[in-house]
Amino acid sequence: MRVCYFGEVAARKVKSTRKLERHFKGVANHRRIQILLLIAKQPGIIQDDIIEELQGNQKTISEHVRRLVIAGLIEKKYAGRTLQHELTPYGRIFVDFITSFANMSP
Repeated sequence: MRVCYFGEVAARKVKSTRKLERHFKGVANHRRIQILLLIAKQPGIIQDDIIEELQGNQKTISEHVRRLVIAGLIEKKYAGRTLQHELTPYGRIFVDFITSFANMSP
């Protein structure tokens, strides 16, 4: 797990609130969080495997994947004729945040 310290954040360029909103809207659904965590565990996973793993509807999963791509949290890459899904650098940051937040004690 990666912990971000204040000095490290201050050294980075701060994102605009609109860009932050786009990222947060990307994970504003339990299914999208599940997809994000699944891609983190299985980089390069194809959409049929996401559908099977989450026991979801093809149309619904496709829409959630599309929204994660728009949010800049995942990217699609072709390997031959196969379309694979991977986390972007921002996606990795969000996965770290989600997992650390989920493991916090009240």
